[in-house]
Amino acid sequence: MARVFVTREIVGAALDRLRAAHDVIVWDQPTPPSAEELRAGVEDAEGLLCLLTEQVDAALLDAAPRLRAIANYAVGHDNIDLAAAAARGIRVGVTPDVLTDATADLAFALLLAAARQLPDAQAAVAAGRWRTWEATRWLGSDVHGATLGIVGFGRIGRAVARRATGFAMTVLATRETPLEELLDRSDFVSLHCPLTPATRHLIDADALARMKPTAILVNTARGGIVDQRALVEALHATTIAGAALDVTDPEPPPLDDPLLSAPNVIVLPHVGSATHTARARMTELAVENLLAGLDGRPMPYPVP
Repeated sequence: MARVFVTREIVGAALDRLRAAHDVIVWDQPTPPSAEELRAGVEDAEGLLCLLTEQVDAALLDAAPRLRAIANYAVGHDNIDLAAAAARGIRVGVTPDVLTDATADLAFALLLAAARQLPDAQAAVAAGRWRTWEATRWLGSDVHGATLGIVGFGRIGRAVARRATGFAMTVLATRETPLEELLDRSDFVSLHCPLTPATRHLIDADALARMKPTAILVNTARGGIVDQRALVEALHATTIAGAALDVTDPEPPPLDDPLLSAPNVIVLPHVGSATHTARARMTELAVENLLAGLDGRPMPYPVP
């Protein structure tokens, strides 16, 4: 029986399978453990089930000499130093596929909400500013028949493209269309690429300047893909019409972050996979990865 540290309460009954096989310690606070608390949690652990909020770097791995398996409760893995893990022979797994549709649904919900100015309209009702039916207020952008540019055409990007077909949208994807051309032509740009050194600040001031002044940026991938300072400046200068974000850099942004007071921006608290079904299935995959890794077997859902 191995000791396993789980960095937060997670959804679903699958964790009981892990408890039946191993000694499982779950961090019982609603916020992530600090670096010191995380280090203490893993110092004698053989398995780690972590969220994307935890930075699993070489220093942390050095503090965990017995660690043999890591299950990341996410489809991504940019919070883990894969090279350091590989050097130690530590298996690393993720939770692919199961959050694809939930995240794609949210991306399209953000696109529609930003296009039709739904947050502003709802706020007007709550504030008593809905006077009557008016022909000139809360005018939004057409989604039907518009052009959608998808940056990153993996599982989630393809799922968003399938949803776009129901709106008769023209879909451009970076797999076939150069990024510069995609930015030039798109009415909406939706980000679905992983965060890597090559994609950090991929959407910078130059990229934003290429977009149409009527275009809307949607990001449900990782906050670091967007240069947030440049985005704030672009929103104030009306370089683009708006942005709808499920991810920021950092998460959460401080309350005085200029992003939160920028015009025409929607910011959500990283809820792309937040459905009962998706989160429970993520737990199942993470548990399956740990059970296999601690048993010396290949993980069924390893880092690709």
